[in-house]
Amino acid sequence: MLAIVLEEPGRFRLNETPAPPAPGPGEALVRVGRVGICGTDLHAYRGRQPFFSYPRILGHELGVEVVALGTGSAASALREGDRCAVEPYLNCGVCQACRRGRTNCCERLQVLGVHRDGGMVTHLLVPAHKLHPSARLPLEHLALVEMLCIGAHAVRRTELVPGEPVLVIGAGPIGLATAQFALVAGAAVTVLEISPARRDFCRRALGQVELLDGAGLTPADVVAQLRERLSGDLPTVVFDATGNPHSMMNAFGLGANGSKLVLVGLVQGELSFNDPEFHRREMTLLASRNATAADFRTVIGALEAGQVDIAPWITHRSRPSTFLDDFPTWLEPERGVVKAMLEL
Repeated sequence: MLAIVLEEPGRFRLNETPAPPAPGPGEALVRVGRVGICGTDLHAYRGRQPFFSYPRILGHELGVEVVALGTGSAASALREGDRCAVEPYLNCGVCQACRRGRTNCCERLQVLGVHRDGGMVTHLLVPAHKLHPSARLPLEHLALVEMLCIGAHAVRRTELVPGEPVLVIGAGPIGLATAQFALVAGAAVTVLEISPARRDFCRRALGQVELLDGAGLTPADVVAQLRERLSGDLPTVVFDATGNPHSMMNAFGLGANGSKLVLVGLVQGELSFNDPEFHRREMTLLASRNATAADFRTVIGALEAGQVDIAPWITHRSRPSTFLDDFPTWLEPERGVVKAMLEL
């Protein structure tokens, strides 16, 4: 069986490994058809991914086909040949978070391609209940469901209402996913982004959003421009999807009194904010981590219903024969990568 192994930062290797055994109770053997390349994979290649050990088989954005099913009720809803998205968050099922349905932040969470080997292989054993089938979506769209779920989960946490003014900071893939599902929820979305290329892509891919060029603007400048665009108001929900500590701390000042701030991105370190101002405005601060099975169902439903067109997001493709040469180029901003896709 072919596997692509990240041996150490900056070095992949094509490897032949033993095929997985037959699936046990509650398991499914799948053939991996497509792997979306995530920021996590790029950070791991650079050696900047926390809680990460090498060697590691990357890949957690997966479009797969069911090859064989083990016995047990968890597998009963699936059939051999089903095309599926994979929910790559392997939760324990017994901790307090899991018992409350918060499987995305399980105390002992293991993520495929991060904490254990992932999907850059031809075949993979996974828990059957982590497979989300679709009879209508192609494998490459199913491979991007997990990425979209990150944004959908962040939006679901805020309980948006139609017409609500929303600001999304950062138009990388996660920011785009967040803006997309804020639009699906009926919000009036403004995207703040410093990159002209990303703003242009956002305009083409999403269409219905307002775009704000953040290059060189102070937080006060951003507030002034938002008030001008929103008839004197400010957003009632702000999502920061940058993973940049300065942006995340500045985001505290960009929402209306009584607003919600959602930190979708993650930074390794501490953040600070002005507590009296935070209390004066009675803000709500939310983190958003991963997604749940309900989010996977929501995203697949939106794709099947044509509410979301993911096709333009796939800007680069590779196969195993060229992957070792292609991957380093995807880190170069001038390449214009939105989403790269490995075709196995």
